[in-house]
Amino acid sequence: MNSITNCHVMAKPSGSVCNIDCEYCFYLEKEKLYPERQKNWRMNEETLEVFIQQYIEAQSGENVQFAWQGGEPTLLGIDFYKKVIELCEKYGSHKTISHAFQTNGIVINDEWCELFKNNNFLIGVSIDGPEDLHDAYRTNTSGRGTHDKVLKAIKLLKQHNVEFNTLTVVNDKNVKHPLRTYQYLKSIGSNFIQFIPLVEREASDINNDDTWLVNPDEKHGKVTKWSVKPKEYGQFLNKIFDYWVKNDVGQIFVQQFDATLSTWVGQPSPICVFAPRCGHAFAIEANGDLYQCDHYVYPEYKLGNIHSTDITTMNNSAEAIEFGMNKSQLLNSKCQSCRYRFACHGGCPKHRFLPGPTGKLDHNFLCEGYYRFFDHSQHAMAFMAKLIKNGQSPALIMNYQTEQQPNQKVSRNALCPCGSGNKYKRCCA
Repeated sequence: MNSITNCHVMAKPSGSVCNIDCEYCFYLEKEKLYPERQKNWRMNEETLEVFIQQYIEAQSGENVQFAWQGGEPTLLGIDFYKKVIELCEKYGSHKTISHAFQTNGIVINDEWCELFKNNNFLIGVSIDGPEDLHDAYRTNTSGRGTHDKVLKAIKLLKQHNVEFNTLTVVNDKNVKHPLRTYQYLKSIGSNFIQFIPLVEREASDINNDDTWLVNPDEKHGKVTKWSVKPKEYGQFLNKIFDYWVKNDVGQIFVQQFDATLSTWVGQPSPICVFAPRCGHAFAIEANGDLYQCDHYVYPEYKLGNIHSTDITTMNNSAEAIEFGMNKSQLLNSKCQSCRYRFACHGGCPKHRFLPGPTGKLDHNFLCEGYYRFFDHSQHAMAFMAKLIKNGQSPALIMNYQTEQQPNQKVSRNALCPCGSGNKYKRCCA
């Protein structure tokens, strides 16, 4: 078998430690896996150096992107990331190094912005919409909303010309306000938007030492009250898509829409959730423990520790390869025959806990929502894909939609408006 020469590692140098207390956070409970965290939660310099050296060595290409997350990664302080930059120069001077940094924004100030700007950091800011929707779940440890501080951080990033995007967790509250949420994110200057559907299940019977959210392998568990409903998630995407495709193509980049369009032009989805296979997208804890995925930080999914086994070896381990292949190999017959399999591939295995065609609990909880979106957007996606294949910008779809009157249809024998030179009935129809 050929060696796997690349991987992605999401680094969590603060582990699950955070300076806010989001009610829906799935990672805060990971402190139970590391009881010593109460006193010793920081990634130390030895582990940091080993990680940076091994991660750079695990990449065969010239570009290496580090991803820093948490918990809350700013809790390590600015000096920690100055050390990161120093070590990247030491071990990766012959490569192009960049950094993705996911933060709640609470402590971002001018000094942080200068560090980000001067060292090629892309900042992901977590914000769930306008103040009332954001503060519904994203509160500090005293129960107060955090929206104002997040907004202040975004303004500082803009002032310092730091590249940023926004990550919005779609939950039971904001899912009911799709356009309001989307237009608010636009209004604060977010041109790159990620919508992450919230689906978590809680165990019905737990001990004090147990994690209260169920292991993804556990098919039984109650879906939490803040999780998004599949149908509502599909409607959420569709409402935003209808507005986006008429007004914002090429100006506002919505990860879900761009990823789906990639699949329509024959490219693999850049989102792991919709990739044919999982795996090789690991999470590293503060002590150097490496897990299959940040949604699979459970003992049975630990591949090892970088102090005893290097990242390249773990990336090529039988366990890592099997985990990645299981996504497609365990796909049920309904997914295999689905017309949108090319765009979905069964979604995240973590969410496969509904009864499938044989009664086995192997079907994705969000399937109905995904299908609604893929079905609703198919004609526009096909049209934009044709534009791209003809060497034109997909943004031209906005001109076409502006020119069409409500309910006006293109004649089947007319030239297709995508510019292919073919009749509409032989092309985008």
